[in-house]
Amino acid sequence: MACLNPSQLQKFQENGFLVLEGFVSAEECMAMQQRISEIVAEMDVPPHCRTEFSTQEEEQLRAQGSTDYFLSSGDKIRFFFEKGVFDKKGNFVVPPEKAVNKIGHALHAHDPVFRSVTHSPKVQALARSLGLQMPVVVQSMYIFKQPHFGGEGELGAGLEPPGKVDATFLYTEPLGRVLGMWIAVEDATLTNGCLWFIPGSHTKGVSRRMIRAPAGSAPGTRFLGSEPARDDSLFVPTPVQRGALVLIHGEVVHKSEQNLSACSRQAYTFHLMEAAGTVWSPENWLQPTADLAFPPLYT
Repeated sequence: MACLNPSQLQKFQENGFLVLEGFVSAEECMAMQQRISEIVAEMDVPPHCRTEFSTQEEEQLRAQGSTDYFLSSGDKIRFFFEKGVFDKKGNFVVPPEKAVNKIGHALHAHDPVFRSVTHSPKVQALARSLGLQMPVVVQSMYIFKQPHFGGEGELGAGLEPPGKVDATFLYTEPLGRVLGMWIAVEDATLTNGCLWFIPGSHTKGVSRRMIRAPAGSAPGTRFLGSEPARDDSLFVPTPVQRGALVLIHGEVVHKSEQNLSACSRQAYTFHLMEAAGTVWSPENWLQPTADLAFPPLYT
């Protein structure tokens, strides 16, 4: 089982992140990649990507369509694309499998392969060894990090300055109740966009939050507060091999750079919240729905 030993636990508490190499087998990584290939082959491209827009009013409608598609994706499997992959008529200018930035945000709930990875005995044992009593799964994403233009950042595509904390997007009271589990489905290297962390930055709190704007308003979300200026030299790169799991404290500052290599850097990531004694902010973009309450991790 994948329980943390005392020195690993201490390292996580001190740094706000922890690498567990070899957490997932090569076979499990292959199963995830195979399933994602099938999902992409069958995907419905959302209409706001497919429509040709010429007037300003139509452009506003597209922006609203994009906003609604994102804001209602918490309980669905939806597709988010790299910039510049559609022509003016909404046709792909690159192969579809090279066009997807990420798939979110409920693979863990609706797909059997990703459900089994998320709720695996290994993950449950890891959560128990971290002392989580009532963890629930709040979201999941498959991130492609496409070669040559896989964008920076890991959560709200294109929304964040260099370095972010997950609690900006997934805010709780009290803080310290959100945990990211990031699984390298492919090797993550210095050239293809591995994660970087500022060790110990998880003790500084949250200075910026993304909240839902009033219904019907574009762009649908807005930020409160701002990120402090950060010394770029404080970031430490964390290259990992395929099958590694990176534990990410909800308030540790992290980033990933653009993928400048010829290889993708695929990852499956999901976030847990300790539900015992925790209030999930009603202002978060992501909300549980009638179709999908946040499912308990422990089965």
